[in-house]
Amino acid sequence: MTVQNPSAVQSLSNSFSNLLWTLVRFREAGITIFILILVAAVTVRAPSFLTADNFNDILLNISILTIVALAQTMVIITHGIDLSVSSMIGLVAMMVAFVVKQNPEMPVLLAVVLGMALGAVLGSFNGLIITYGNVPPIIATLGTLSIYRGLVFFYSQGTWINSFELPAAFKLLSKGTPLGLPNMVIIALIVAVIVYYFLNHTRTGRDIFAVGSNPDAAQYSGIRKPRIIFLVYLLSGVLSGLAAVLWVSRFESAQTNTALGFELQTVAASVVGGVSISGGVGTVPGVMLGALLLGIIQNSLTLIRISPFWQLAAQGLLILFAVISDKWILSRVEMAKE
Repeated sequence: MTVQNPSAVQSLSNSFSNLLWTLVRFREAGITIFILILVAAVTVRAPSFLTADNFNDILLNISILTIVALAQTMVIITHGIDLSVSSMIGLVAMMVAFVVKQNPEMPVLLAVVLGMALGAVLGSFNGLIITYGNVPPIIATLGTLSIYRGLVFFYSQGTWINSFELPAAFKLLSKGTPLGLPNMVIIALIVAVIVYYFLNHTRTGRDIFAVGSNPDAAQYSGIRKPRIIFLVYLLSGVLSGLAAVLWVSRFESAQTNTALGFELQTVAASVVGGVSISGGVGTVPGVMLGALLLGIIQNSLTLIRISPFWQLAAQGLLILFAVISDKWILSRVEMAKE
């Protein structure tokens, strides 16, 4: 009969726990490796994939996704979710497009500020329902998803804004390249830097993680949980408003179905990038890699002429895989601690 050494068993358990935490902390490295393998595989099938022009298109396509996914990330870190981001984008895009159409001399910066202000109002409404109405986030934002989408039809009366109705300066907002990169890519990078600093180097950012990790402990330590919850939904609205203005500039139109279903992509980019749906865990670099992975998948499937249905299927599979692996790793960490 073999007698196990308790200290050896404990040491093995600690090593296993440390390994699992390493996987959690350095998940970005795994995503990066997967992206490199995917790029190599797609390039073999479609050599035109690995070109500067194609990667420029990918960066343009994921810029808006990155901005809104970062907003979604702050919400998910608090153990919430914002399903209304797509409808907020659609409503703000329509409203800003009509204003710009009627005021072609309007400064572009003012249009951006208007979009962010409108987004702040919509995001605040979500925050009020959730914090003071005590409505679960998934129910509250599912309701406002439909409300805001309905307001798009009400405001536009079923009409839309076309490219020729928008001034040239407004359309250059996203596609201009004064620094060698499209403005929209630069804006996305600036937003990422700001969110990174906010989450990692400010007291409020640390409070966001605390609320998501252990709400009760955060409350006892003096953190005003309702204030933090309201803030993340407000910020989600602000960034969605910014994304709406960039969307109109990028695609040179505002339609009633603008950004329809976009919320799935933002959740996918966040979760695939390592943001835990249980709250309290998430990094900006991981979310950016998650958005890049989704962009590469969408672009590659288009290049090799695979049905758009598989793009949605791939997003769903990635979400399931990320959630299952996250739950498995965290459960093993808890078992190793016992």
